[in-house]
Amino acid sequence: MRKILFTIITMSFLSSCYYDNEEVLYPNNGNCDTTNVTYTNTIKPMMEQSCTGCHGASSPSAGINLTKYSLVRSSAEDGSLYGSMSFQSGYSPMPKNADKLSDCSLNKIQAWINKGYPN
Repeated sequence: MRKILFTIITMSFLSSCYYDNEEVLYPNNGNCDTTNVTYTNTIKPMMEQSCTGCHGASSPSAGINLTKYSLVRSSAEDGSLYGSMSFQSGYSPMPKNADKLSDCSLNKIQAWINKGYPN
């Protein structure tokens, strides 16, 4: 009986939840290119992948719509875009109930902001 109980407990530990971290599985080895960051080629696809599911045009969560350049730029200018995505204190962490975006993605957003929001 003890062997069965030990086996069950051991198996439960071995089969417990596991969440893959993209940066651990696919390290970028410092190859995060932030030299040519634009809204159209870099930021918009990132918004579509991670943000517009909730912050889309039809019924944007919290009234924040991130489907157009002007709207994303406005959120970037007031600091809420980067503040939320980098989980900074005082901002609601985004994406909601998910891991923070990769360091490379955050670096690209910061580069886009620093370069004056190129379209």
